[in-house]
Amino acid sequence: MNATPSTRIALVTGAGSGIGRAVALGLLKDGWTVVLAGRRAEPLQSLAAEAERDGKQALAVPTDVTDPDSVQALFDTIERSFGRLDMLFNNAGVNAPAVPMDELPLEKWFNVINTNVTGVFLCARAAFGLMRRQSPQGGRIINNGSISAHTPRPFTAPYTASKHAVSGITKALALDGRAFNIVASQIDIGNALTELSERMTRGVLQANGSTAPEPMMDATHVADAVRHIAALPLAANVLNMTVMASAMPFVGRG
Repeated sequence: MNATPSTRIALVTGAGSGIGRAVALGLLKDGWTVVLAGRRAEPLQSLAAEAERDGKQALAVPTDVTDPDSVQALFDTIERSFGRLDMLFNNAGVNAPAVPMDELPLEKWFNVINTNVTGVFLCARAAFGLMRRQSPQGGRIINNGSISAHTPRPFTAPYTASKHAVSGITKALALDGRAFNIVASQIDIGNALTELSERMTRGVLQANGSTAPEPMMDATHVADAVRHIAALPLAANVLNMTVMASAMPFVGRG
C-alpha cells in the first residue's frame, strides 16, 4: 500500500470491537485509509476484509499498545506503507473489577495503567514523532477519555486515575504540538453500548449504594463525533467533547 497525495491515513487502536470498530467503519465511510491496531488479529483481519469488499482500504496490524517494541513496529509499518499519518484515534483501553481498592489485585491496577496510560502515551509519542518529521508536517491525535475523567463511579480508582492521566496527556499534546501543526482532542464517553458495556443495561452500582440499570447510546454516535473532529482543518480543533447517553446519571446528584 502506498499513499497518494490526497490519501488521508488514520490509525485506530482497539479497532477490533466496540467503539474502535465503529470509529474505523465511520472513517472508512468518509474515505480515510485506516490502519487497524489491536491485540487480536482475527477481528482486525475480518474488518480489513470487509473494508476491501466495500472498495475501501484498511490495513490490519496486530499490536500490543503496552509493549514499546510492538508500538514501534506498528508505526514502522505505517511509515513504510504510507509515508505519513494524518490522524490517530487513541482508543485502546481496559477496566478493572469494581471492588474496594484494598481488595483489588495489584496486577489489575498495573494492567489498567499500562494500557490506558502507558499505551496512550506510547502511541501518542510515536504519532507525534511521525507527524513532526513528515511533509507536510502535522496531524491530529484524538484520545478516548471518559466521563470518569470528571466524575468517578464507585470502586473505580484504577480506571478513574487512568482517564485523569489521559486528560493530562491530551493537554500536553495540544500545547507541545503547536509548533509542529499537531493538534490534540479528547472525547469523554458515557455509556456507549458495546460488548463490554452491555452489562450496564442490567444494573450498575450507583453512588448511593444501590444498583440500577442505566440508559445507553449506540457506539455509532461516538464514531460520528470522531468523524466530525477528524474532518476539521488543522487550524481548528475541538479540544474536549463529552458524548453520553442523555439520561445517564452523570450530571446531578448521584
